[in-house]
Amino acid sequence: MHSILWKRSSARILCAGFFLALFCREAISEENKPAIDQPANAGVIYSIPGVSDSQETTSSSLQSQGNFFQRLGAFYKADWTGHLPDPPATTRRMLDAPLDSPPFPSSDWGYGGSPPIGVPDGNVYPLMTALGKQNSRSKIYGWFAVSVNASTSSNNNFPVSYDIFPNRLELNQAVIYAERLPNTVQKDHFDWGYHLTAFFGIDYRFTTAKDYLSQQLLQKNRRYGFDPVLEYVDLYFPVKEGLNIRIGRFLSVPGIEAQLAPNNYNMTHSLLYTIDPFTDTGAIASLKLTKQWMIQAGVSAGHDVAIWSDDRKASAIACINYSTKSNHDNFYACANGINDGKYAYNNLQDYDATWYHRFNARWHTATEVWYMYEREVPNVAGNVQNPITPELGANGATCAAGQLTCTAPEYAFVNYVNREFNPHLFVGFRSDLLNDKKGQRTGIPGKYTENTLYATKYIGSTIMIRPELRFDHSWDGRGYDNGTARNQFFFGVDLIYKF
Repeated sequence: MHSILWKRSSARILCAGFFLALFCREAISEENKPAIDQPANAGVIYSIPGVSDSQETTSSSLQSQGNFFQRLGAFYKADWTGHLPDPPATTRRMLDAPLDSPPFPSSDWGYGGSPPIGVPDGNVYPLMTALGKQNSRSKIYGWFAVSVNASTSSNNNFPVSYDIFPNRLELNQAVIYAERLPNTVQKDHFDWGYHLTAFFGIDYRFTTAKDYLSQQLLQKNRRYGFDPVLEYVDLYFPVKEGLNIRIGRFLSVPGIEAQLAPNNYNMTHSLLYTIDPFTDTGAIASLKLTKQWMIQAGVSAGHDVAIWSDDRKASAIACINYSTKSNHDNFYACANGINDGKYAYNNLQDYDATWYHRFNARWHTATEVWYMYEREVPNVAGNVQNPITPELGANGATCAAGQLTCTAPEYAFVNYVNREFNPHLFVGFRSDLLNDKKGQRTGIPGKYTENTLYATKYIGSTIMIRPELRFDHSWDGRGYDNGTARNQFFFGVDLIYKF
């Protein structure tokens, strides 16, 4: 999240025309090409309404099954009735995937700043199929996410995110992706990719970056807004087990929850996620040394700011990632946004580590811990003469009496435990602790905890329903409902519709 108005930041659509031109060129040039690592005569087999079960309809013949809307409807009907087979097998040269996806958001342990190196893209999307471009490496897809909640708060649910407004039905996200993934399975030639995002909804309050259309939130405090959250290019080189260089605006690393709606375990986010950085603009290199080890290094303009922002600061990124040979455990640690640490918009010095563990085919856990701070943060406690006015959207701190500025630290811990019941259902439990020592991230200093019971139910592979029950508690004072309550009970459910 961002500031007292609620944080996080994004970008102008840099060279959008250029990338869309690339998309069209790629889609046309590859319309009749096979997908990566598939034989030339391969095709995804679909069960199409009106076609006998004994007839196998390939992706090429699907293109002739009626008009665009009929093909789109045929895809959804086949998906929802369980007649849409898996895509053809593709080559994988990394460790075995530890999870099933669905029902989990991903089959691999997540890391930021790069596509999964050595893992093929086997996704087939309804829109691309309806367009007859399912074999194109350039793809357009997205989703709509709506939610409703009931809360004991009457003013706002913060620091719950994303559903900050209580007892309402909201459009959280309407998202369109245009992307081309580099082929990182092969190791004999250079390849490239790109990604563009158009993002609209109430959740822009947690993705906004300063000077990426940030006036919608920081100046006008609009309920709904638009954010071009992710814009980058990927350059892949066959070095060691694979080297990917990402340039542009990308998700901050690391983080269990550093993804958009469909890529998270549940609807709301942990306290840890709510106040940590969301995106960085810069460049990051990810080098797979072996199947088990990866290192990352990069430079950014700082957290949640554009490179043309007055708050930009040259900042270092350094990470290390290790998986055991069985891939039942993964460890990922990063120092992110490291510079002089002086107060600026979201200039957090972020030290973060995650651990994933697979107990068996049904159970796994994910744990994250971080420590962050800023130096020389203006004192807003009202106990100093001639206080410094904080920057718009960048909170001040509750410093000791007489201190004009102070260092504002915070630490947090979160744990997920998830249990798969079948390929369409899993349930989980999340608990986390945040100690916002000077109140610089939440507005009220103190310790906060939350505990959430949640579930994810799939209909086919294109509809997700995610109910949850959550309890938040402030241990050192009042922190909920605009600072008037110590406790908050929350029930919510969202629905994600993919296209």
